[in-house]
Parts: sequence; structure tokens; C-alpha cells
Amino acid sequence: MKHLILVSLFAVVCAVKSPRLKFVVHEPPRFHFTKPENYLSMYHQEGTNTIYVGGQAVIYVLTFTNRGVRDQQIPVVTDETAKATCMAKSAPPKLECDNFITVIQKVNDTFVVCGTNAGSPKCWLLVNSTVLTDVQGNGHIASASDISPPYPSQRFISLPADGSLYSAMSSVGGHPGSIRRTYGSQKLLKTENVWLLNPQFAGAAVIPSAEKFKEEVYFFFSEINKTARVDEEPYRARIGRICTVDEGGIKALLENSWTTFMKARLMCGVGSTQQQYNNIKQAVVTVLTAQDNRAGVMYGLFANAWGRTVICAYSIQDIDQAFSTSKLKGYSTAFIGTRPGMCVRKNASIPEQNNIKNLGVIRYHPEIEDVIRPLGVAPLDLPTDDQITHTVADIVLAVNDEHYSVLYLGTEQGKVLKVLHTSDEAFIIAQYSLFHNEGPVLNMAIDSKKGHLYVGTAMEVQRLPLADCGRYGDTCRECILSRDAYCGWDKARRKCLAIPSGYNMSTGSFIQHLDQSNASVCGEAAALKQRRTSPREVVVQSNSSVFLPCPVRSFHAMYRWEKDNCIKNYPCLFSGDSCVLGPAVDTPLKAGVFRCMATEDGFKVEVISFRLVYNGGALATSLAATLGSSLLLAAATLWLL
Repeated sequence: MKHLILVSLFAVVCAVKSPRLKFVVHEPPRFHFTKPENYLSMYHQEGTNTIYVGGQAVIYVLTFTNRGVRDQQIPVVTDETAKATCMAKSAPPKLECDNFITVIQKVNDTFVVCGTNAGSPKCWLLVNSTVLTDVQGNGHIASASDISPPYPSQRFISLPADGSLYSAMSSVGGHPGSIRRTYGSQKLLKTENVWLLNPQFAGAAVIPSAEKFKEEVYFFFSEINKTARVDEEPYRARIGRICTVDEGGIKALLENSWTTFMKARLMCGVGSTQQQYNNIKQAVVTVLTAQDNRAGVMYGLFANAWGRTVICAYSIQDIDQAFSTSKLKGYSTAFIGTRPGMCVRKNASIPEQNNIKNLGVIRYHPEIEDVIRPLGVAPLDLPTDDQITHTVADIVLAVNDEHYSVLYLGTEQGKVLKVLHTSDEAFIIAQYSLFHNEGPVLNMAIDSKKGHLYVGTAMEVQRLPLADCGRYGDTCRECILSRDAYCGWDKARRKCLAIPSGYNMSTGSFIQHLDQSNASVCGEAAALKQRRTSPREVVVQSNSSVFLPCPVRSFHAMYRWEKDNCIKNYPCLFSGDSCVLGPAVDTPLKAGVFRCMATEDGFKVEVISFRLVYNGGALATSLAATLGSSLLLAAATLWLL
């Protein structure tokens, strides 16, 4: 006879905005830190299996293989004098009086490494991936305090572009904050203090162009809103932009400052209503460059005054258009010649008088009037039960020769959400539970060439495949309904497989359908409706209750129980990831075959079935009669052993 087990708390099944699938992943490769690393910096070069992780007084060089992780640790000790000085101060917290590695970036062929050094930032060059040397005499480099913050809790950004390193330092302790070019052969430039109002930086991205001189860097940040009313948030989200060819102004004007810096307001909320998210926490960009046409999407992670986080998406073309055509705030005179702030070739012949005038316009009027509003007017429709802490994005060429954005969202509870963003919706493909020790996702890195995602918490770093196609099932329907841009159903091999690089849609045998759920492309409807499982027999003693579990595979499906061939349906009680059938007053469980049916995309599939045999007397007719008042707090589920 089969035995019965008591489990878990009953809950209501998630709505469509929930992840369609949920996976628990505890396979290698993963790396465990020997101590908590609460501040993580990461560098990963696409196409390699190595990731550099900056921790507390150490750099971890982690090489991932299918069998595990090889690690090398490079100590980066704190200067004792700096540490003693830091410990003597009343602020910051004493735990921050160490050398936290904040910057690991590769500029051309050189690794630049910087750390907080207990409040006195310091930089090195990493040679042969193992040895740290001093930076003196190695090209143009700014002060270490312009590249790394003095303490790890201060927000900052570093980004390599066109052979230089760009750094954005948030305002703290009376320092105004700045955007600078801090390393490389080009002239080291900065923002003017009046251009930024106590900025808190959230991200940066290179916006490439087929014409090299038009390449730009976008910076995303929040500023103090000096005109905010009492009932308004004191922040405004901004996007700033500079051209990588910028070499500064003339001796009399903007000599060591940007001549192409412009900024605009970012709106994230529901239309023009008061429901706005003004504090941008992080930003990532997916860009596709085709000839002179830059298409792409910027994703911003925003928070409101109550700490709730949302994602807003913006068109790169819309941002380009705004910076190229909008009026400048406070400036109404017509432009003469080249528009101020535009990216121009280094040898462009601009009359001296026009050049001086344009520099003056940018010096005093760097902000445009146009407001950048999100695609679809509102934030993406995503789950709200877990705060998002980190995002990365990829752009994927699908079988239909169209490009789609795929987002990976790390959460406060250590989960990773995989999201397909189409022109109509954000579809949550899956939720991954990766870590033995749950904690907030602190950092992520994505490798499109190798097809890997690296996810870091304070306790470990895990690698996850981007094309995780084997998890979706062994049928065409399951593969297509996953709506995973990396995966498709191979008609020739009859498997759900990764779309190969360079796939030719005219000669290939893959099926995909990403814009909406539509498994009819598989042509399996008749076979699906007739599919049956072999019932498992359950023998129940007289006057005892039985609960039959049905595994929930898709959280977008509707689950019901059917008995024999009767029309009457039995509802589910959801317990964790199971649809549980239990007795109730109006639906007593009598002997017979009970089948769990899942309906999704118009198709009904049998998931599992049981043949119920009981030994004398009717089965208990009331769940409450068996479990009493404790039902509301800790209900029971019967599992077969």
C-alpha cells in the first residue's frame, strides 16, 4: 500500500505575469567564497571561460569548465596607514576600512584595477592576469579617486570605450560628482560642476555607430530635483551623453571639459499620471548596429519613494532623435552652423567664431527640453513579489530573422528571472533558483559568444547557460510554448535545441514562435488531446482522507482534476509547485480514476493520473473534518512514495 505524507502551506496559483516555468538548479559549475563578499565587481571578456571578481582585498580569477571551477586568488592588501586613518574616523562604518576592489576593466590590452584602499583609492595594472604593478608611467591616467570611490557603498560607474576608460562618480560628502575620461591616450576630460546636481549614477553604455566618430557613451543617473514640492519625490532620473571623439574645448572655454555633454529627463511611470518612478538604480542597453542605423533598447531599473522597483524600456532611436532635434532648455536663439553638442570629426573645419559660440551654448545650456518616455508608455508588466537588484540584457537573432531582447533579472531573494521582451509584452520565460545560500543577486555578466550567464551573490558565483533548451521538455509544444529566443524545435532531430550560430531560415529545420504563445505551428493538436498516462494505484483505508498531487509544470496553464470520463471537474488546491486534489463536501473522492489536466494555449494535456481504491466506507467528505482548524495555517498534501 502507498503511504501518505503531510506537506506545506496551500497558496493561490500565480497569474500570467508570473514565470511560466520554475527551475531549481544545483548542478555545477559554481564557486563558493570562503567569506562573504558583500561588494562584488566583475569583469568578463566575451568568448572566454574566465571571469574576474573583485572582492575584499582580493581578486578572484575564476575559470569555469563543465566539471567545476579553477580559482586563483590575487591578494590586494590595504595600505596600513590608510587603514589606521580610516578606523580613526567616525564615518564610514569600520567594516568599509579595507581595500574593496571596485574596478576591473580591460582597456585595449591592459587590465586596470582599482580599489577603495580604506578611503584612499589606489589603482594598479594587472600583468599576465596574475601580477599587480603600479600605474605610474603607463599612459594618461587620472587620480585614483576619480576612478574608484573611497568606500564600496558609494555608487559609481566605470566603462571602457574606444581605447579609453570612462568613470562616473556619484555625489557624496560635499563632492559634486562627475563624468570623466580617466585612462587612455585621449585627453582626460570631465563635466563642469554646474551640469550635475548631486548625481547618483546607475549605469553606462557604449552606443556604437558604423561611422566611428559618431560613437557615444550614455550615462544614467538620478539628480536632486531642486523644484520638487513637498508631495513630490526629491529625485529626477536623467540620461547624459558624450561623444567618444570629444577632445575638449579651447583654452578660454571648456579646455578640460566635455564639449558634447548633453542630458535629458527620463520618465518611468504610467503615462502622465503621478505614478512615477524617479530614482534610477541600474541601466543596461542592447544595441544592434546596421550600417548607419542604430536600433536598440535601453532598460532602466527604477524605484519609487516606497522602494518598489520596476523596469522601463526606451528606444535608442527615440533617445538619438531627442538629442539631435530637441530645443535646449533656456536657449531660444537659432543655431548657426553645426548644432552644439553634436559628434563631429576631429578635423572638421568649423569657423572659430561659430565654435566659440557653440561651446558657450553647451556650457550654459546642456539640458534638452524633450522628455524621454518609455516604450509602451508604462513599466514592463513583471512580478512584484520580489525586488529586482540587478539586470543584464542580450539581443538575440531569432529563426524569423528578427531581433529580440532577453533580460535576466536578479532579485533580492537570489532568484534569476529570464524575460523575453517583444513589441507587445514582457514574457517571463522562467525563474531560476540557483544558490544553496539565498541572498541578493549583487552582480551579473553575460557572454553572448559563449552562451553563458554569470551570477554572483555574497557567497557564490554560478554559471548558467543562456540556451537552456533541454529543460523545456521533449515535445514540440513544450519547446514552442517556452518562447525562449535561444531555443527552437528541430523538426529533423525532434528535439528542443539551441538555434545554431549563422542559422539560415530558408534551409533550416527549426520552428519558433516568439511574439505570442502559439503551439499550433507544431501540428500536434489531435495527438495531444488523446494522450493518456498510466494511472498509479492508491489504496486508502476507511475513514481517512487522501490528497493527490499533480506537478505544476507551467504556471501559465489552468489545472483541473477530472474523474473517470465524467464531465464534472474537481478544483485544485495549490501547494508549492503542486495542484493538489483533496476531498470537499460537494466533491467527495470516491473510487475511480482521477486525471490531472493542464490547459494552455487552447490545448489540454493529461499530466498525471491515479486509480483510487478504498477499503470499505466512503472517504472523508470534508478536509476540515480531518485536519480541523489548523487547515488555514498548515494544510496537508499527500505524496506517493
